[in-house]
Amino acid sequence: MSEENSTGNNLIWAITTIIIVALIAGALYYSGFLGGTKRQKVDVEITTPSR
Repeated sequence: MSEENSTGNNLIWAITTIIIVALIAGALYYSGFLGGTKRQKVDVEITTPSR
């Protein structure tokens, strides 16, 4: 009986660990730390009409 409980407990911890690692990796990817979002520089030139 204790072996079944240990196996189930190990499975729950394994799934929990995978979910936590996936969340951390997704957050790092989305923040751009892992190169997830390409930031482009936008050249904006503002001119005023001459009088």
